[in-house]
Amino acid sequence: MKVFLVYLVFINILTFAVYGTDKAKAKKHAWRIPEKTLLFLAVLGGSVGAWLGMRIFRHKTKHVKFVVGVPVIFFLQAIAAMAIYFYRCS
Repeated sequence: MKVFLVYLVFINILTFAVYGTDKAKAKKHAWRIPEKTLLFLAVLGGSVGAWLGMRIFRHKTKHVKFVVGVPVIFFLQAIAAMAIYFYRCS
């Protein structure tokens, strides 16, 4: 369980940093991180970091697939976590 929590902290910090990096690159009109990579990081467990990155950096907030997709990914992950928790406790 501790390993999983460390993983979640790591992936969310990484995802947050990647969103910030992509926003900085967007401002400089530089090479960008693909959108599928940004969403994939959320799917890998970085949905909280993605959401925070979107809010703090004001990044991808006009893209429906991010505005809807990241919260949906988080919601599905939360349901899965609760299901696993209740399954293990019963």
